[in-house]
Amino acid sequence: MAKSADVLLSDGTAVHLRPIQPEDAPAIVELHSRMSDRTRYLRYFSPYPRIPERDLKRFVNVDHHDREAFVIVSGPQITAVGRYERLGAEAAEAEVAFVVEDAHQGRGIGSVLLEHLADAARQNGITRFVAEVLPENGGMLRVFSDFGYQVQRKYADGVVHLEFPIAPTEKSREVQESREHRTEARSIARLLAPRAVAVYGASASGQGIGAAMLGHLRDGGYTGTIIAVNPRAKRVAGLPAYKSAADAGIEVDLALIAVPPRSVPVAVADAAASGAGGVVVVSAGFAEAGAAGAAAQRRLVESAHGAGLRVVGPNSMGIANTNPTVRLNATLAPRLPTPGRVGFFSQSGALGVALLAEADRRGLGLSSFVSAGNRADVSGNDLLQYWQDDPGTDVVLLYLETFGNPRKFARLARRMSRVKPVVAVASATRPPGLSGDLPGPDAHAVTALFARSGVIRVDTVQELFDVGLVLAHQPLPSGRRVAVVGNSSALSELAVAACRSNGLTVAEGYPHDISPEAGAHDFADALADAAVDDRADALVVVFAPPLPGQLPDEDGDFAAALASVALAGEKPTVATFLLGNLSSRVPSYPSVEEAVRALARVATYADWLRRPPGILPSLPDVDPLAVDVSGPPASLLAAYGISVVPSTLCTSLPSALSAASALGYPVALKAAGGALRHRIDLGAVRLALADEDDVAAAYEDLSRNFGPDVLVQTMVAPGVACTVEVVEDPAFGPVVGFGLGGVASELLGDLAWRAAPLTDRAAEALVDEPRAAPLLHGYRGSAPVDRAALIDLLLRVGRLADDHPRLRSLMLNPVLARPDGISVLHAATEIGTPALRPDTGPRRLRNP
Repeated sequence: MAKSADVLLSDGTAVHLRPIQPEDAPAIVELHSRMSDRTRYLRYFSPYPRIPERDLKRFVNVDHHDREAFVIVSGPQITAVGRYERLGAEAAEAEVAFVVEDAHQGRGIGSVLLEHLADAARQNGITRFVAEVLPENGGMLRVFSDFGYQVQRKYADGVVHLEFPIAPTEKSREVQESREHRTEARSIARLLAPRAVAVYGASASGQGIGAAMLGHLRDGGYTGTIIAVNPRAKRVAGLPAYKSAADAGIEVDLALIAVPPRSVPVAVADAAASGAGGVVVVSAGFAEAGAAGAAAQRRLVESAHGAGLRVVGPNSMGIANTNPTVRLNATLAPRLPTPGRVGFFSQSGALGVALLAEADRRGLGLSSFVSAGNRADVSGNDLLQYWQDDPGTDVVLLYLETFGNPRKFARLARRMSRVKPVVAVASATRPPGLSGDLPGPDAHAVTALFARSGVIRVDTVQELFDVGLVLAHQPLPSGRRVAVVGNSSALSELAVAACRSNGLTVAEGYPHDISPEAGAHDFADALADAAVDDRADALVVVFAPPLPGQLPDEDGDFAAALASVALAGEKPTVATFLLGNLSSRVPSYPSVEEAVRALARVATYADWLRRPPGILPSLPDVDPLAVDVSGPPASLLAAYGISVVPSTLCTSLPSALSAASALGYPVALKAAGGALRHRIDLGAVRLALADEDDVAAAYEDLSRNFGPDVLVQTMVAPGVACTVEVVEDPAFGPVVGFGLGGVASELLGDLAWRAAPLTDRAAEALVDEPRAAPLLHGYRGSAPVDRAALIDLLLRVGRLADDHPRLRSLMLNPVLARPDGISVLHAATEIGTPALRPDTGPRRLRNP
């Protein structure tokens, strides 16, 4: 049976989608009664003033296989219905239709229904939809034509007949992701630029969290209307108080809720009644407090989504927008950093106030800020969607404790990082819920999986601000060559050492040390020369203050000298300036190591940005429809253009001799035990057996030491042994691993991992990333292997893994790589029920 989902519409409003139920009959009749005559005519091709009892019974009773129907629920009402019906027993085609109440048309409901119907139909073996639409029903025709499917149209008998395959395509995925981007961004935009804010929990005494938030909102100069909600007071903090936000007679966009946990549902319902688009729940006592709190949190999100609201929190410390036209300080921080162009997301509520204070101290101006707290609904992914198009944000900083959907994060961050840099403090360990015994990516591999998205990953909050300052105030470097300029040879040597340890190159002719007795004018001249030096891409400035009275006052303004050069040049400049504060636009650090490390992080991002993004290349000889996933591995791989060297399992000498004769000499004989197969070092493999006598001798030896079961296989030319794996990871979905064969590689876990499907760049990186990869490139005089053939194999494996959710694991071991190509000697698969893959399928808000 298809699953329910909370979804966002084109205006950013949340609604609930679920399968229809027999109990929905009265609500369906009500929906029908609210439709205009024209809407009924366009749907049913007749006036259809009422639903006959026979039709109603059929509408609400479906088998969820040949017939499926979904309803859209907004508040207490059903506002839309979509359905498909298979055209004949076990047919691959189904007719699809849907109808949306007049008041809710134009909100993207049709496209959401079509996504979920197509997904449910595919799971039940349906491959094509057909539909009949009246020519004047332009809205419905656009829903089909704009979806990214190849729609065939025919006009006959006054009706437009549509037919299209429902398998996802690159175009349909692009359309779906574009709609996802717009809806999620709009839902956040309404929260960060509200016209009116209702505050729940502000006491008349001025004490408590609610009162503090109301005061910060008012004192911060919020440009909209503040509505204090207090059922017992007439005035709060000098403002009129209302028993309900709706009593104020003003449509509310945002509600701040700081009441006891048991009272939060009442406040959410009241906010929904007042027209709010979302709530910020500061109240604690939910998932962080145990199982009962987690259940209350789930009920909170369900009720909020059902009422059309997004939820920030619970246990949030608020949200902020420094735009002068908004000036929203809906946080527990009494003051915000200066306005700037950095967006800041913090998962931690407890650290939120401290993070804002540190940003203010470091002179890092913010555009907007969101503290997600328990992240029951709104997450860092939502903010990436919003900030990507926000004209007031140039840089994004993320403080992440866990990842709700790492695969989606990597996809969004990869797109975002192409236009705006993203810096994240993020755990290097696998997300919670992933078993340590599960084969697949380890902590280093998880870091690598995110690295390809272009995110600048840092280890500490201090580094987060260090890198943020460079990105906010300096241009990106055009390379990794660094000019070191300073008035202290000791500091300069430290800078040189730091550059080398962080992968930066000290430019030719540097470090340039000026005399400790030199004044600000000489210092500025040296900096100006470095700023225009073609041999350098960035500047590191180290400065120790002169002795008191050493220089005349007019030649002692070193800060101004540095600022004038750094702000006028086109090369990024970082400084260790031991003489007090610099201009906030010249990043200055207390140690040389911190300055160079921040610059190196930014240089690595600039390198990534200069490389072209990867593509999903077209692969010949791939036929996903020809696959029988439960069949033998060789046939599964053959449908993707991957051949496995033939082999036969034998349990006796006569069967081994027969198999060798059928395959053709020479052959190889291998112990068939999974842990022993291909273990030449243990004597479990015999190669180049030329005739029956060789096979008989080898079989006698193998059976005596390892048992009677052997594999007889066609002999191929030797090569470098490699391993290719696919694992269905609960957080990342299918991931592809590559490494070199052998006990040492297995012991060291020397496999690289990337999420499927693989782009051309991802496949290339997989081949080059293992520590043993030099063996593929002609190590110690050997001939380099056919790298292109390995890359092609990985691309095909990645496509296979992405296409088939029932494939839980795949192992190709060994794969022999040679200068003239590759040979796959053995393949093993594990097939199971289709995995629920993150960031796939129709649009839905994640479950709390």
